[in-house]
Amino acid sequence: MKDYSPRPDLLAGRVILVTGASSGLGRAASLAFARHGATVALLARNEAGLEAVYDEILAAGGPEPAMFPYDLASADDRSLETLAGAIAQHLKRLDGVLHSAHQFYSLTPLELQTLEQWQAVMRVNLIAPFALTRACLPLLKKATDASVVFTGETHGHQPSAYWGGYAVAKSGLETLTRIWTDELGPSASLRINTLIPGQAATTLRSRTHPGLAPETVPSADDLMPWYLYLMGADSRAVRGQIVECQT
Repeated sequence: MKDYSPRPDLLAGRVILVTGASSGLGRAASLAFARHGATVALLARNEAGLEAVYDEILAAGGPEPAMFPYDLASADDRSLETLAGAIAQHLKRLDGVLHSAHQFYSLTPLELQTLEQWQAVMRVNLIAPFALTRACLPLLKKATDASVVFTGETHGHQPSAYWGGYAVAKSGLETLTRIWTDELGPSASLRINTLIPGQAATTLRSRTHPGLAPETVPSADDLMPWYLYLMGADSRAVRGQIVECQT
């Protein structure tokens, strides 16, 4: 898929919700989706960051996006259902969700990680993606071809020391992907997959690998062929998969 060349109108007419849209891979994906015709529903807690991405999309000639300032750390069923209702009211449809928001503290031994940290990490990285997807299901099921993409993590796929609660939460997304795919069945118009970006020059990577020079790893833009492939109709047969980006 690294050589995948999406057609310019791959996502034309589609509405795609992106969490964590104000920075990192979420920002890069929002811009890429808009370049290929999607109306992007931008969601993040950083309103100033959302406005910057909104302006970038318009400046590049993309469809006018929508902004939804929202903190997934304080999400509950009622507010998520209100959010889904707002998407339905303002955008009329929903064809995809990219879960790119994350919560990360630091690389530390399990014996130094606290209950409060685990609760926060689980809530943003695992529980909120489940609950937001569930709230959006009525809209997603109305689409003729809908795609939900969870963002996994290398150390959730292959656990190693010091990644703790973050890795456990990310590994949970892989299980969630498989369970939901099994429940939806092979003929569903909605497909769910987990994408593992691997190493990329993002703020998170600079925190986990401070000595790693950014130019030695792929940029966020380098990974966009995978994001576009999984969000577009070309991947309609791909469901319940754990996909690792390779560059």
